[in-house]
Amino acid sequence: MRIRIGHSADPDDAFMAWGLVSGYVAPRGFEFEFVPEDIQVLNEWALEGRLEVTALSLATYPLVQDDYALLPHGASIGSGYGPIVVARRAMALNDLRDLEIVVPGRLTTAYLVLGMALGCRFSHRSLPFDRILDEVKSGAAEAGLLIHEGQLTYADEGLVKVLDLGEWWLLETGLPLPLGVNVARRDVPRLGDLSVVLRESIEAGLANRDQAMRYALDFARELDSETADRFIGMYVNELTCDYGDEGRHAVEELLRRAEETGAYEQPVRVEFVGS
Repeated sequence: MRIRIGHSADPDDAFMAWGLVSGYVAPRGFEFEFVPEDIQVLNEWALEGRLEVTALSLATYPLVQDDYALLPHGASIGSGYGPIVVARRAMALNDLRDLEIVVPGRLTTAYLVLGMALGCRFSHRSLPFDRILDEVKSGAAEAGLLIHEGQLTYADEGLVKVLDLGEWWLLETGLPLPLGVNVARRDVPRLGDLSVVLRESIEAGLANRDQAMRYALDFARELDSETADRFIGMYVNELTCDYGDEGRHAVEELLRRAEETGAYEQPVRVEFVGS
């Protein structure tokens, strides 16, 4: 059975795929095709139900909940850290409400949570996530919302952090910030077996870190190996193998608050494969 898996074209998602790409994990009758792509593109594809399994911004999940269910693993969850807003100069949180902020897409969790932090709709412009840092550095944008490895490299480009959404969320709720999730299309046969195989791939990467890191570095763009390893450690950890009670509570709380803002037309249903 052919399963297409969409994942972000960055090292943490590649690290989780290594177990299957390398053949270390038995596929249990599935034939996997990995499709690396920008997270906003994956979000848009999910609206069409294009892939059997895909990484997805948690903010997009309620829009596709009829077609997809959450997998109980593979999430990117920041414990006290997360997407950041950067600028060329120091400024206060209130200043951001009067600026145009470059964002990695309106379907991303980062965009959703930034609106919560600012407490209002804000002026924004969307760009692929890997172009935002340069957009701010060049002066073409006054502020930018960084996801993925830009969270670790902005200072090297002379930019300053204005807001860390993971820190803000932790102070607001006492919870880690769930950002990206993995979902499976509900019409795929043997979802339970598929979930087990995908979890085993994550566990294989963690158990064979050096080998998985070498594969992941092909998706690290210009990151050095030390920075890539640090980034992977931030988003591939025990919460990635299983949300646990805390992770599931964080998902429910974020989507509950988003629903209260009127972000979704239908009631949100948080449903996991195997639950």
